[in-house]
Amino acid sequence: MPRQPLLVGQPVLVVVDMQRGYDATNDVGIEIMPGTADRITKAEQILAAARSGGVPVVFFQEVHRRSGIDFGRELDGAEGVHCLDGNPGTELVPSLMPQDDEFHIVKRRYSGFIGTEFEIVLRALRAETLVLIGGLTDVCVHYTFADAHQRDFHVRVVSDCVGGSSVARHTASLDAMEYLQAGAVRTTDEIVAAFTEIDPKVPARTLLEVGR
Repeated sequence: MPRQPLLVGQPVLVVVDMQRGYDATNDVGIEIMPGTADRITKAEQILAAARSGGVPVVFFQEVHRRSGIDFGRELDGAEGVHCLDGNPGTELVPSLMPQDDEFHIVKRRYSGFIGTEFEIVLRALRAETLVLIGGLTDVCVHYTFADAHQRDFHVRVVSDCVGGSSVARHTASLDAMEYLQAGAVRTTDEIVAAFTEIDPKVPARTLLEVGR
């Protein structure tokens, strides 16, 4: 399988559930691998590069009603109650908040496509390449990646800017995503460099391909 270009056509940065509880205090009821602070720093770098290049940004926030009615099967496995509406840990990281011209989508399921306007937004933006950062690698990132793949988007996941429920699951999920799209797994440095090449004055539909 040939390795695909890094960016094809219109890219969109997708910030998946970068919420305050995913740190050492674990205020979301889910285990997460170490390194959250470093991933936040890298996310800030990628977000700044996206904004400078005029790349659209979509922010996801997982939120569940306090009654628990919308958890569905999410608590059948290893996860505890998490991301309850109104909890401090459910809020987005302060340095990773949407600006007025960006998109903030609340979701109730792992995949960003389930029960949201995500696909409508992507089609309106004429998105072709989705760049995923955030968490969890093996849950919301992986499910969003798979659903985007099956909708024929090019998808890239930034390996050092996503965190899994464990290092082993993180690594396995990255491998599974690379299996679906050769060249899907990329680094912060690669994405920042690619976004930096974009001239925001040039319509993205004329960019064609950036990077390898």
